[in-house]
Amino acid sequence: MNMVANHPGKSAGSNMTGAHLLAAALQRHGVKEIFGQSIPSALFLAAPDYGIRQIGYRTENAGAAMADAYARTSGKVAVVTAQNGPAATLLVPGLAEAFKASIPMVAIVQDVSRRFTDKNAFQELDHFALFNGVAKWVRRVADPQRIDDYVDMAFTAAASGRAGPAVLLVPLDVLDERPDLDPAAPQRSASLGAFPLDRTVADPERVSVAADLIAAAKAPIVIAGGGVHSSQAWTQLEAVQALGLPVATTVMGKGAVDERNPLSVGVVGYFMAPRGRSSHLRSLVTEADVVVLVGNRTNQNGTDSWSLYPKNATYIHIDIESSEVGRNYEALRLVGDAKLTLAALEAELKKRDLSAIASRRPTLETTIASGRTAHGEDMTRLVDMDAAPLRPERILADIDAVLTPETITVADASYSSIWVSNFLTARKAGQRFLTPRGIAGLGWGLPYAIGAKTARPNAPVICLTGDGGFGHVWSELETARRMKLPVVVVVLNNQILGYQKHAELSLFGDFTDVCDFEAVDHAAIARAVGCEGIRVEKPLDFLPALKDALASGRTTVLDVITDQRAYPPITSFEGKEALNY
Repeated sequence: MNMVANHPGKSAGSNMTGAHLLAAALQRHGVKEIFGQSIPSALFLAAPDYGIRQIGYRTENAGAAMADAYARTSGKVAVVTAQNGPAATLLVPGLAEAFKASIPMVAIVQDVSRRFTDKNAFQELDHFALFNGVAKWVRRVADPQRIDDYVDMAFTAAASGRAGPAVLLVPLDVLDERPDLDPAAPQRSASLGAFPLDRTVADPERVSVAADLIAAAKAPIVIAGGGVHSSQAWTQLEAVQALGLPVATTVMGKGAVDERNPLSVGVVGYFMAPRGRSSHLRSLVTEADVVVLVGNRTNQNGTDSWSLYPKNATYIHIDIESSEVGRNYEALRLVGDAKLTLAALEAELKKRDLSAIASRRPTLETTIASGRTAHGEDMTRLVDMDAAPLRPERILADIDAVLTPETITVADASYSSIWVSNFLTARKAGQRFLTPRGIAGLGWGLPYAIGAKTARPNAPVICLTGDGGFGHVWSELETARRMKLPVVVVVLNNQILGYQKHAELSLFGDFTDVCDFEAVDHAAIARAVGCEGIRVEKPLDFLPALKDALASGRTTVLDVITDQRAYPPITSFEGKEALNY
């Protein structure tokens, strides 16, 4: 079907340009929003004719993060654009995060005109070299008659197999040219904008072996990563859990199951020291004899520097990417989509005698319940929830009190991701906790919130960020206001780069000068750009301010004065006297 034919007027006949062809191709793939500034101008001028809205970011690095969060939240391939040269370079951090975290997006980068290539044209750059390390696929379309072909290739690359960014370079004159199209030629009609694009299932014989191993295990555990969200395999994972298997998650896997389930262990990794929600459940991981990894990269943080997972266990690894299976833990290889492979595994398990698993279930549920109770007792003993400056644990407890099953919570990198993972509760399986754990760079929090709100405009969106991370992206408050995408931003204002300062103290007993900031009134910054800004200095003032912000329908910054000595329950910090400064 020729999608362009559905859009008469200036998008038809002799007025049809490469920009119109590009917009029509994006429409065919279900694109309704593009994150971009002014360039490619020709594309954005054509886009409204195809029902595509521009979300105008202030900086390209934030725009790429918005697209990342949009993809995670919507299940659709996100589209972000940039001009050649310096603007393109600013896409790199966001693409790198998406590349490492396996998030699909298509970046459309305007390039110099074809006739100016390799002549030192304005802002000309070797974009192939620039993007090759942070994208699955990089191509340049040199002929407007091939735009449909290349757009399809880009979406296919982004959404198939292990998802990730694809970059399409489009010379300026390709967008402006009016190609001589053959109306009788076959027109592409495929829609490739949702992911996973092609689902595959693991080898049935190996799935059968996995079922045998699990049924015979004495202490099995499932540890789910972000691949469960990418595959939308929540129902299938919960079905496996319902058979009697305990399920833990990584940070990116948080929310893969309802954390209130009596068989939900919570997030496991490098922050299971005292005050960590799963700190009393460590033995469920360390003493497991069969570990089922699902969409789990077994990376450094998720495994506490590869010290948490048991050395002598048998591993079963489900992942769409063959190279990840067995990377750090030799495993029974179940290479395939998590949704289909978990469904196949559940079906095989139901054919086995699961009486041993069933008989252990009451004891297991009691162990998990006792661990949760012990964590609550630790919090009472170790944290003054009424202290001022505020403790982050108090702030997170108040946020947790207002969360609904539909609330989306996003975190910046560094401490914010750890606070969210530890102290908020997933009340329903699904992608509702967004953390930048691919490369974990600062500044992702607010852009993530805007991207998530774009994808789910009716869902409340709360962003937790530190003053260090928020300082990267203050300007995007204006974006949220202008684009009518209201979010609530909670800034943990402790006037330091928290993780940096505490890590240096932990390692060296001293810290570098740049760890400390001058005082900044983030609430005043919010008000200066027309948003709401509230400064919170007393514990009792935070929850009412948060409720008011959620009810207001306005982008609001809650600038919370926070104890700079507070740090999350990171295992490597345990017992370090230098942190008691």
